[in-house]
Amino acid sequence: GIACYPLSSNVQRPIASKYLVEETLKTQTPELFIFEARMYVFPDEEMAENMAYTRGITDNLKYSWNRIRTINAMVSEQTERYTYYFDIFKYHSNWKTIVLPDQYTSFAYERLHPLKGFEVNDRLVPGTRTDYSAVETKQPIPNEQEAVLRDLLTYLQEKGQNALFILSPLAMGEKEKMQYNYLEDIVVSYGYTFLDLNDYCEEMGLDFSTDFYDGGSHTNALGSKKCSSFLGQYLAENYDFEDKRGTEGYQTWDEAYELWQEQQQMALEMIAYKVKNEVYDETVEE
Repeated sequence: GIACYPLSSNVQRPIASKYLVEETLKTQTPELFIFEARMYVFPDEEMAENMAYTRGITDNLKYSWNRIRTINAMVSEQTERYTYYFDIFKYHSNWKTIVLPDQYTSFAYERLHPLKGFEVNDRLVPGTRTDYSAVETKQPIPNEQEAVLRDLLTYLQEKGQNALFILSPLAMGEKEKMQYNYLEDIVVSYGYTFLDLNDYCEEMGLDFSTDFYDGGSHTNALGSKKCSSFLGQYLAENYDFEDKRGTEGYQTWDEAYELWQEQQQMALEMIAYKVKNEVYDETVEE
């Protein structure tokens, strides 16, 4: 019964987090913000080189001063910012499709996602778990990411916002584990919680040979159900959320859950078939 929504994008650059929180606070008073910690160990320049990782955020913000500030923070080349301020310069050739209902609702920022941002995935690419839970050594994250993280944590404190930082299960290297240890220390030093789901793989029954669609980085429908169930239980035990099931104003969440049950069952059957017959998908680069 926890109503939540993933305000996220593919390979989301950490520098966007503070601005997304600010955008959220314009219309909502969330009891908890949850941040994925993965991207903090990668240099921002590697992500900034791909325009899609920036536009996935900025193009989906309503026109406002916050959108401008987000663009200024994420686009270092000042001569290119105008194509982000006014994205019609980028997408002007799409004008004919604006008459389509689906496109119009997207243009007006009113398009509803039937599964509240979730994607049911029935792909299967086996992976191998790398268990570095015993590693306690720390290694700094990139300087620019540490600065962004500290800025976000300070902003959250100033706004009096509750936050949980999580690291979802993945087949990581030892260097990454040391960086996440370093990141955890920073988060905890500001009074926030860091939850590494990799430490609970056995508890949630996560199997890297069946529960991932890309060899150990992103879970498929089988793995996501296990992770979501574990995280949901953790939230229920550590926070005081109101059960919104059947509550007026939250009908779309009830509808999304019903649709998820249908699609999830089909996906689980497909994954079971692939596991039984050792039929695997090809790894797709994100």
